[in-house]
Amino acid sequence: MEEALDLARASVQAGVDWLEVGTPLLLAEGLHAVRAFRREFAHTPIVVDLKTMDGAGLEAEMMFQAGGDMVVVMGQAHDASIIKQVKMARRYGKKVMCDVMLCPDKAGRARQAQDMGVDYIIVHTGFDERNMLPGLSPLDDLPAVLAAVDIPVQAVGGLTVPQAIQTLELGAEIVVFGAPLVISGQEFKAADPNFDRQLRDIVQQVRAAGGGA
Repeated sequence: MEEALDLARASVQAGVDWLEVGTPLLLAEGLHAVRAFRREFAHTPIVVDLKTMDGAGLEAEMMFQAGGDMVVVMGQAHDASIIKQVKMARRYGKKVMCDVMLCPDKAGRARQAQDMGVDYIIVHTGFDERNMLPGLSPLDDLPAVLAAVDIPVQAVGGLTVPQAIQTLELGAEIVVFGAPLVISGQEFKAADPNFDRQLRDIVQQVRAAGGGA
């Protein structure tokens, strides 16, 4: 928890707009992590990366009550799960992100998720997927998804800084920096405990390109 909070503090100081309680941190600390982030960062939007496949409404409610602002449901989940999570978000005045990772038709599923009421689409190339198949990138799927939806889209998954800037140039509105830039690509830990200067540079480049990080 302390390592995560230290990383988050440095990120906020560097100028990031949102913080994410990522899946590994949720597995390690659960709701305690969400509550700790909310106490520490009272005014910073917090994404809770649940990667929900079932029980979507109930999972979302737990995270909203703990202080989360956005939760993530998988596009591969049943329509009922997406709808339930959206309904719960509306009850609490919060938001839902839909991750279309591994959907056979990412653009089509993104449009369906938009029609079901989600607020954001995540175009995601997974950690294991890209390690097994080098060269895969969210850039492969981003243009088709952007053409299919009218809501904000973010791209995530092994992007370099120039690639992240390219997603903004294509029309994405949100950039996520995780592995390998600030999170290790090999284990669940910070990539570099002294990454502050690098992250400040990244934020400045994203700002110059007109995006949020």
